[in-house]
Amino acid sequence: MTYKTDKEISILKEGGRILASILSLLQKFVEENYSRGITAIDVDGLAEKLLKEAGATPSFKGFHSFPASLCVSINDEVVHGIPTKDKIFREGDLVSLDIGARYKNLYTDMAVSFVLGQGSDEARKLVAETKNALMLGIAEAKVGNKIGDIGFAIEDYLAKFGYGIVRNYTGHGVGHGVHEDPPVPNYGKKGTGEELKVGMVLAIEPMVTLKGEKVSVDADGWTVRAIDGSYVAHWEHTVAVTEKGPVILTE
Repeated sequence: MTYKTDKEISILKEGGRILASILSLLQKFVEENYSRGITAIDVDGLAEKLLKEAGATPSFKGFHSFPASLCVSINDEVVHGIPTKDKIFREGDLVSLDIGARYKNLYTDMAVSFVLGQGSDEARKLVAETKNALMLGIAEAKVGNKIGDIGFAIEDYLAKFGYGIVRNYTGHGVGHGVHEDPPVPNYGKKGTGEELKVGMVLAIEPMVTLKGEKVSVDADGWTVRAIDGSYVAHWEHTVAVTEKGPVILTE
């Protein structure tokens, strides 16, 4: 666990604003061009280009040997989907884009999910409710609260829908590195875990399936997939714990 100064949080907010803008452009690129046959590798190439133009570098590329600048996960893929020329987008797909950036030697992390075209009601609802759960978790990132308060808020909200919360993968600290302590599970009990203090910066990221919580990893060693084949949504923001409450840095 590391604590960030006010100056560092200001830089993280600047970098997070850049990251949010780029991710919005990437989503728009997919939504407007998927019917033309673009592939995930096209999206990854655009991500790297936009990051470099903004004075940032992709923090995922090369991290533990990950081969790309962006994670592209589709339908039953939970996280860490490798963008390849064979990964294409189709009408109705539930797409998750996860991106990290290094800007002025500090790191931010962000993910969005969206459905291409009309899609199914259940896919669109899963996307919306996962985002709602993220925002409820963020609201608990207050000085004096515990890590478990964040996870409880997320889990408690999602329970009413019968969704599965992926437990093998969690949020995490971020800022001085791509991944830092503490882990930030998307489940938990109130008042448990590490106490939240001023200067902590957390990547909060619910990964939620329509049904079960069990996952497997593909032969590529990266792509995590829901074992039951159900849709998965993934939302993430980088959040600073401040005296005035939680501050979303990636918007």
